[in-house]
Amino acid sequence: MTYASWFEQHASKHKKIVEKLLARGYSKEEIINYFDFDNMVKEEGDFCLLYAQNKKCHDMKSLNCYLCACPYFRFDDEGIKKVEENIQYSFCSIDAKDGNQGVYGEKIHQDCSKCKVPHHRAYVEKNFDFDWKKIMNKCPL
Repeated sequence: MTYASWFEQHASKHKKIVEKLLARGYSKEEIINYFDFDNMVKEEGDFCLLYAQNKKCHDMKSLNCYLCACPYFRFDDEGIKKVEENIQYSFCSIDAKDGNQGVYGEKIHQDCSKCKVPHHRAYVEKNFDFDWKKIMNKCPL
């Protein structure tokens, strides 16, 4: 699956959940609460592949899934630039201290597995929009 196809599929799933919650009269705070990992595993099993295993993408006590993916992630499925003999396909726009670049064969991808920035409730509250794609609008290059 390409970054672009995942991005569009995820945006669609996210939008359906938010629209459902808004139709039920949920407030911003209630929607953020709903996206808590423990609730999402129970209520939205198809939202993330890891939910079937009750597994978190990041090792943290209180993980919020509203920003599955990060607004600082940048990608281009065609490649961004050549670095030595490899092609870079993604990177972190703020060069987060817990992020890394992983080399996989001839491809360089951002490894965000140790970075927890977008999964803290305070970060979600600060960057919240009912439209996930508005928050993530700088990701596709």
